[in-house]
Amino acid sequence: MSAQAAPRSFTVLSSLKWPAIVIGILAVGGAVVGYLVAGVPGLVSGLLGAAMWLVFLALTAISIQVAIRATKDDPGSPVFFAIVLGSWLLKLVLFVVLSLWLRSQPWLDPAVFFVTVIIAVVGSLVFDVIAFQRARVPYVGDVELPQSTDDDAPGEGR
Repeated sequence: MSAQAAPRSFTVLSSLKWPAIVIGILAVGGAVVGYLVAGVPGLVSGLLGAAMWLVFLALTAISIQVAIRATKDDPGSPVFFAIVLGSWLLKLVLFVVLSLWLRSQPWLDPAVFFVTVIIAVVGSLVFDVIAFQRARVPYVGDVELPQSTDDDAPGEGR
């Protein structure tokens, strides 16, 4: 009899481990390329684009953690969806407001910022796909399969 591994619960830190490494790489790469392309405004733009990705990714992870606790591990609850979708709506509004405010700032290079944010979005989508592929969600819940009876024995004509 082998012991089955206990299912891993969702935690904020475990969900941010690999993205944090990629965000660090993006921050350094965006800052260096931004500085070479546009000087100090490019450096700031690269760092700011990576920082925004980190904040938005953390908001998603935190909202899922809060939703799990609020619904006592019932991801099918409408409250769960309300919390997660509410955080996504908050992120959308926050992104639009920040983008409108940042585009008029003299210390920001819009092209470097845009490219950094696009790379961050693509990176986020890659992590979402990987998480989706690795998810182990049962197709059905507590269902008993029908048992074979003597009446269903093979070879008997019907």
